[in-house]
Amino acid sequence: DGVIRQGMTVSSFTSISFQPPQVLVALQQSTRTHHLVLQTGIFGATILAGFQRELSERFAGRVPEWNDDRFAGVETENLISGVPFIKGGLAYFDCRVHTVQPVGENTLFVAEVIAARSFRAINPLVYYNRGYRLMMAKGRE
Repeated sequence: DGVIRQGMTVSSFTSISFQPPQVLVALQQSTRTHHLVLQTGIFGATILAGFQRELSERFAGRVPEWNDDRFAGVETENLISGVPFIKGGLAYFDCRVHTVQPVGENTLFVAEVIAARSFRAINPLVYYNRGYRLMMAKGRE
């Protein structure tokens, strides 16, 4: 399909505009993902579910045996751009880069959401203050 399958866990991803739909992600400049986003002008984001902690660890590079192919054995699907989205996640955002802004050792990528998909409401995977947290129905930990 021509799309290189590369993925990483990010901690800086946020919605910045509803009309037009835009998001922002910060990527460290030394990463392969950063290079590929600059080269292709596209990226995708899967919002992981609470039961997908192992995938978060894998894509963060904390499970060394998966560093060569983090997508090995992971079911994926595509929307418009062809980037892989991890099945079982809460939502997908298919994005086309609009603005690139280097900031220190990172780059901020502002992107238009060209397609999105959401799934059943289940607990999200939340990483806060150096640890995974369970978000309860009322937003309590």
